[in-house]
Amino acid sequence: MQSSAEPGKKTFNINVLRRIYAFAAPYRNKFYLSFFLSLLLAVMSPLRPFLIQLTLKEGLTHSAKGVILSGVGSFIIEMTLIQLVLLLLESFARFYFIYTTASLGQNVVRDLRNTTFAKILNLNVRQFDTTPIGTLTTRTINDVESVNEIFSDGFIPILADLLSIIAILSYMFYTDWAITLVCLLPFPFLIIATYFFKESVNKSFVMVRNAIASLNAFVQEHLSGMAVIQYFAAEKRELEKFKAINASHRKANIKAIFAYSVFFPFVELVSAVSIGLLVWWTARSTSLSNGMTPEELAGVITSFILCINLLFRPLRMLADKFNVLQMGIIAAERIFKVLDNNDVMPIEKSVSVEEQSLQKLSGAIEFKDVSFAYKDQQVLNKISFEISAGQTVALVGNTGSGKTTIVSLLNKLYPYYTGDIRIDGKDINSMSLSSLRKEIAVVLQDVFLFNGTVRDNITLRNPQITEEVLCRATKAIGIHEYIMRLPGGYDFNVMERGTTLSMGQRQLLSFARAVLYNPSILILDEATSSVDVESEMLIQKAIDTLVAGRTAVVIAHRLSTIRKANLILVLDKGEIIEKGTHEELLSKKGRYFELHNSQFAAK
Repeated sequence: MQSSAEPGKKTFNINVLRRIYAFAAPYRNKFYLSFFLSLLLAVMSPLRPFLIQLTLKEGLTHSAKGVILSGVGSFIIEMTLIQLVLLLLESFARFYFIYTTASLGQNVVRDLRNTTFAKILNLNVRQFDTTPIGTLTTRTINDVESVNEIFSDGFIPILADLLSIIAILSYMFYTDWAITLVCLLPFPFLIIATYFFKESVNKSFVMVRNAIASLNAFVQEHLSGMAVIQYFAAEKRELEKFKAINASHRKANIKAIFAYSVFFPFVELVSAVSIGLLVWWTARSTSLSNGMTPEELAGVITSFILCINLLFRPLRMLADKFNVLQMGIIAAERIFKVLDNNDVMPIEKSVSVEEQSLQKLSGAIEFKDVSFAYKDQQVLNKISFEISAGQTVALVGNTGSGKTTIVSLLNKLYPYYTGDIRIDGKDINSMSLSSLRKEIAVVLQDVFLFNGTVRDNITLRNPQITEEVLCRATKAIGIHEYIMRLPGGYDFNVMERGTTLSMGQRQLLSFARAVLYNPSILILDEATSSVDVESEMLIQKAIDTLVAGRTAVVIAHRLSTIRKANLILVLDKGEIIEKGTHEELLSKKGRYFELHNSQFAAK
């Protein structure tokens, strides 16, 4: 998934536009109303110039004949009142048009963002291994917001402007085609300028968006790694990098500003030339204007001046709106790449409460000739082992030996493998994700806590979990009293990633989160490796109680924590090279013996 568009690339894709407007189908009434209002505004555009022309014609004609104010005055008053009413109606229609198109866009943005995030939630885990988190964040937030501009400043507003231009030109040609052609003589220059403006601004917009993406990624990364930057006194170097990226952002914006600074005054110049040509042409001789009287000609000149202003106002914005539409389509293409990604978890039917109760697992696990490859790299090679229900099994090996992959496959995080994985004799591929994962609780070494309260992070905002059940879980691992000492107790805000808590405290909360759901299988990715001695004692005490009657799979880095394991599997390069208890493996004096001695010799 690309995060940026190539400058100068042709990006107007009608198929993408059609897919975007498919999201507007539930709001077709708003769409039709917007289209109707664009037609109404187009029809109303030449009415005021026509009424002014009529007013001047009648007023000057009667004045020339010496008619007293009585008749002319009432006519002018009537025309003025009609114009006021028309102006109010046009203002109301324009307000409602802007509001309706913006409302339509926001509804589409809401639905599209929900659809995109729902798709991301169901992507297989390997997608997150290959796609930067910042890219998916941009798709969900920035790119979806850009789609809103397709509605607020894109297709429908462009259509409204084009209809308005057609209506005004039609009125002008109907009134006097010769004068209209004279007024349009500078238009070829405007069309050429509009093309160059559109291309220049389009390239600048792409550069600006790329620079913003780089700034966002740089700031996000450096805020997360601020401690490392300060530890190594790298503030000045990183500031210089930031300044370079920020300078490219400024440069791109300056180019866009320069294009606007040239184009808008040029449009005003062309407008002034058109008015000048109008005055010059009509001043030569009234005979050149289809035999119109001076009074009629005065009305035509005045209405044409208003028409030229009304004509150039949308023309001034059309090029800009085309760029907005184009950038919205670019953003939509990126979003649809996410939505069209088929590497997702299968959609499953909901499981009833009765079915869930019948699917309660005892926890017996069997791997039979299981192999798994990540891209072209073989990770597991015909792994086979059995774990009886209620046993504690430890996985030992160097980094990259396949320990985490085994538990990932057990959770169906990576659905593509060869061989058989069974729980209680059932192939896990025949089990729904919900029924499987509610029976497996995972405590990771790298604890992730969300920005929210202690309660939210333990229950994961599940409203079905009562306070009693929550307290029972925290008391089971001895963390309840600690939580109650926090300001607000269970309502204490742990902040983003749990920065207000120590590593040990975060680990204890994640352990309570796993225990809360009363799983049949407990997976511990060295849950005590990052905690202090006091917290480790609490967790070890809780583990001894909680693994009783449950199957526990422990990914072990510190061998001192797995002496009580019923079975230890030693892995190397995706294969099981040794298996047995702690004492049995030490007596073999093989790979486990070497790992054990190397750890304790270091002490």
